[in-house]
Amino acid sequence: MIKKLFNHRQTQYQLKSSQEYSQSGFTWVVSLTLTIILLLNSYSFGSGSLRPYVFAAFAVYALFTLLQVIITALIRRDLLRDGEIRRSTRALGYIQLLSIFTGNVFVTTFGFNLIKKQKSPEYSIAVYMLLTQIFVIALSALNMFKPYVAETFLPGMAALVLVTIFHLVALLLVAKYVNNHYAHPRLKWFALPLILTAVTGNIFALVLGFNLLSKIRKNSNPASTRWADVWVRITGNTTAMLGLFFIIFLFTVSVCSLFTFEYSFAVDNNYSAILQQPSLAYPLGTDDFGRCLYSRIVFGARISLIVGFMSTVIPLVIGGILGAISGYYGRHTDNIIMRLLDILYAIPGILLAIAIIAAFGANTVNLIIALSVGAIPTYARTMRANVLLVSTYEYVDAARAFGSSNLSIIFKHIVPNSLAPMIVKSTLTIGGAVISTSSLSYLGLGVEPHIPEWGNILKIGSTYLETNSYLAIYPGLAIIALVLSFNFLGDGLRDALDPKLD
Repeated sequence: MIKKLFNHRQTQYQLKSSQEYSQSGFTWVVSLTLTIILLLNSYSFGSGSLRPYVFAAFAVYALFTLLQVIITALIRRDLLRDGEIRRSTRALGYIQLLSIFTGNVFVTTFGFNLIKKQKSPEYSIAVYMLLTQIFVIALSALNMFKPYVAETFLPGMAALVLVTIFHLVALLLVAKYVNNHYAHPRLKWFALPLILTAVTGNIFALVLGFNLLSKIRKNSNPASTRWADVWVRITGNTTAMLGLFFIIFLFTVSVCSLFTFEYSFAVDNNYSAILQQPSLAYPLGTDDFGRCLYSRIVFGARISLIVGFMSTVIPLVIGGILGAISGYYGRHTDNIIMRLLDILYAIPGILLAIAIIAAFGANTVNLIIALSVGAIPTYARTMRANVLLVSTYEYVDAARAFGSSNLSIIFKHIVPNSLAPMIVKSTLTIGGAVISTSSLSYLGLGVEPHIPEWGNILKIGSTYLETNSYLAIYPGLAIIALVLSFNFLGDGLRDALDPKLD
């Protein structure tokens, strides 16, 4: 009995300790969900007809999902029998890579992870970097079916293709010459131009370049070591990396859309194309003014990211400074600052934002200010609690003994060591900022009505739920996906920065 219990626990440990097995199970569940959604949408219940293209997509997704289930069973068998995944099982990952043509990022990323036995954080980052470029090209290429394209479309697409080829070469080099502790010195000349490709908005290229330079130099700086440990934990967290991928993907699309998308399709009225169903020319249909919903969502991502990011950074900086000063000096300074912030904290954030916008007008700048002011007290309280804890550490007493000024101690020693909880909090609350942005725009108190923003788009779509439901479904899904991505990333950062895991 005891031996059976021991064998059972050992079996469970082998399965749980395998990153490939955990990711494989997650992948087939998500892929099955997408397959069911495609199946339900492949049949039009109103007209009683079958949508051939959607049904074809369902069939392809079902095929890859079935193969994913088989791979999961093979991985389980290999781990229980041999203690490791066989080479023949890993070879099936090459087949799963073909799912990139279906847009199934979950199966594709699993395929990349399965074919590589020893995976460094740089390899995972390189995979997502390449996928970001490929999906941006795919989204931009859909504009070819429109009546006309932007004047910079062809040069922009050519530049994206060249960058993608460069990123593919980078992935192959990283897979061959980089491990968890070492990067070949020759990659230094490859890392520098890799960083430059981040001008497309692909932050993965920037991170990969700096990580390669850090490993090449074999920097023993504690901060660099801590940075490397954080990336090891984040890249091992599938949901966190998928959340980060979607955020960076949206940011990259927002940057590249300046060259590959025609802004007039998102803002100019086209009364000859009012309420068009999704088609090649209009992938997500058109609204009641004939504007392309696909283009409006792409350009709306820029507004949502800018407002969400700025309305988080501003209270992070202001609240962080106030909380640091309050926590360090204490006594009267602490009482004055915190009591004033308590007054501000007593006012509900959404009501404060509505009051500010009603007083100064509805535009993007006022929206950022309105959302920022109400969030300052929460960041100040978080920083104050961190400073009160860090101020008791020995290196702070040593800095005082060496005669460092109070401001030097605060901003050179205390604040840098108090940022981890603030970073986690910001990623967890930026999703709330995106929802608040969309909510205020939905109420007519956000950005100007003609500007493509997800809240504005959702407001228009809500009036056509019965006849043209896609007008509300697509922007709603975009908001949900972005908020979930920030939440997944925040959870991953919280685990990666948790000192208890050191």
